[in-house]
Amino acid sequence: MKRPVEKAAASKGTIKAISVSKERGTQKYNVPETEMRADLGIVGDAHAGDWHRQVSLLAMESVNKMVAKGARVSPGDFAENITTEGIDLLALSMGSRLKLGESVELQVTQFGKACHGRCGVFERVGDCIMPREGIFAKVTTGGSIKTGDIIEVVDD
Repeated sequence: MKRPVEKAAASKGTIKAISVSKERGTQKYNVPETEMRADLGIVGDAHAGDWHRQVSLLAMESVNKMVAKGARVSPGDFAENITTEGIDLLALSMGSRLKLGESVELQVTQFGKACHGRCGVFERVGDCIMPREGIFAKVTTGGSIKTGDIIEVVDD
């Protein structure tokens, strides 16, 4: 599915937070940096593996929509691995490539997801934005990333 890029400024931003969990279904916690491995995902994260949803991304702008609705949420609360700021994730196309930091590259593999049930955020607020505005990717080139690194579209 092709999504038009609306403005050039939307193709570059920063990593606001990195969140991981050791087991699926548990709360993610924020880390200042992490190692990503090609064809695996984030080393040590429960969702790492040989599949198409190795890494999840959600924009801080999406998190702020939930805050505006009265939710007390912060980066990682939606189980996203990478919280971005300043890049329009929803303007990307399937297969778009993103560069994070000095060397990590991701390829977009999915937009949104079916909600697995009423998560804690949904129970508290009556809505969850991850199924609509989260994206998923595979790691194509590994390396280290840290909070504050640049994230940019390298091929859309």
